[in-house]
Amino acid sequence: MIRRSRTHRLTAGLAAAGLVLTTLGAATANAAPATDTSSAAAPGPLMNYVVNSKASPGHVRKVEQAVTAAGGIVLQSYSQLGVVVAQSTNPDFRTAVRAGRYGREVQSVGATRTAAVSEGPAASGLKSLGVVEAAPVPDPREGEQWDMTQIKADQAHAVTDGSRKVLVGINDSGVDDAHPDLAPNFDKANSVSCVDNGVPDQTDGAWRPTTSSHGTHVAGTVAAARNGIGIVGVAPGVRIASVKVVNDDGFIYPEYAICGFVWAAQHHMDVTNHSYFIDPFEFWCKDNGDQGAVQEAVRRAVDYATHRGVLSVAAAGNSNYDLANKTTDSNSPNDTTPVTRTINNDCLDMPTELPGVITVASTDQGGARSSFSNFGLNKIDVAAPGRRILSTLPNNNYGLSSGTSMASPHVAGVAALMKSVHPWWGPRQLEAALRAQADDVACPTTPDARCTGTTANNSFFGEGNADALDAVQR
Repeated sequence: MIRRSRTHRLTAGLAAAGLVLTTLGAATANAAPATDTSSAAAPGPLMNYVVNSKASPGHVRKVEQAVTAAGGIVLQSYSQLGVVVAQSTNPDFRTAVRAGRYGREVQSVGATRTAAVSEGPAASGLKSLGVVEAAPVPDPREGEQWDMTQIKADQAHAVTDGSRKVLVGINDSGVDDAHPDLAPNFDKANSVSCVDNGVPDQTDGAWRPTTSSHGTHVAGTVAAARNGIGIVGVAPGVRIASVKVVNDDGFIYPEYAICGFVWAAQHHMDVTNHSYFIDPFEFWCKDNGDQGAVQEAVRRAVDYATHRGVLSVAAAGNSNYDLANKTTDSNSPNDTTPVTRTINNDCLDMPTELPGVITVASTDQGGARSSFSNFGLNKIDVAAPGRRILSTLPNNNYGLSSGTSMASPHVAGVAALMKSVHPWWGPRQLEAALRAQADDVACPTTPDARCTGTTANNSFFGEGNADALDAVQR
């Protein structure tokens, strides 16, 4: 979602998948290969791939050997998913990885991008992942937060600000952990960067933003502290961790996102927010070789996270597109040259359309659907404020931003409050409760043929607007 030329890339990418920037306000395992096929062709561009197999250590080890035999290196292996992320300059890698002794172990293989790897060759091969309430006191700019009033977060805070035991992952462009409204709730030990070929990097500060304020803004909406400074988040008492999945050019490639989901699962996060779509395709099509393999790999990562107790919340996207009736895509691939193509409903906006992910649409201050927000019957789960949202920015600043990127963290915050008062609830229970507690919103009184369904569940608002007060009173 976030990519392109420095300014154009960032603005266009965010607009397509989660952010429309409005105002920046100041204020303050290694065996010798049985068959060497790597010399079959002259070197090509450096590319990354996902190679899918059965989900077991034995099968994954064999696929790792197949990768090596095909002239590649293993960047990251997920035996629990049956996914290997590999890198190679062999232009025939897809064929070669299936041709050797262990090629039969490969279920599917796909390139993760259409452009050459921008971060350069990997430095090494296989790496593994390690595996009493105070009365609310208004913060200075809390009165400007109409969004918190709309979802009744201000009333919910009279019940709870959230539990310190709850950890929310901000899977985004990085979080400024020095911001005075974020520092009290920031969890450095569980923060990471995934933007070096999808290999986890916990170097001090690797999780911080470099070219984008997006993740810091999202973080403030979830959990800006109640500390007498600036604003207050939906769940100001919970902890947040930065899971950086956006590179300096604004791209979120599949290996970055997969790393983020698995990291969140293995570090016991309760909720994660994903205000992006995975590049370079706005829609990943199941019947395309590369795209189908990537779609399966990411689906496995989300499923793994869900089964490990993580509820994933994601932005619906900002293309004013009917996700339930897909026809064409003219914006992909966004890391090389886009081409107009025919698509269908098996082509998915990821991660928001994957099973187990809460899809959030955007509303404005008047409660109407934001004009940029994607929609779709039985595609949107709930809605939340996403236009001109005041939140934190790097370097002790605050600003207004718009997009489904801004709506999604409201719902992540509500889920964090739910988890605080119902700590035994898992993702499925949280998902069901988010739907049940949402306030029904009818289609517009002025007829709009795109709004289909009922007041209880329609294409614009899903089950309705998120309700923080109901969330803590259930």
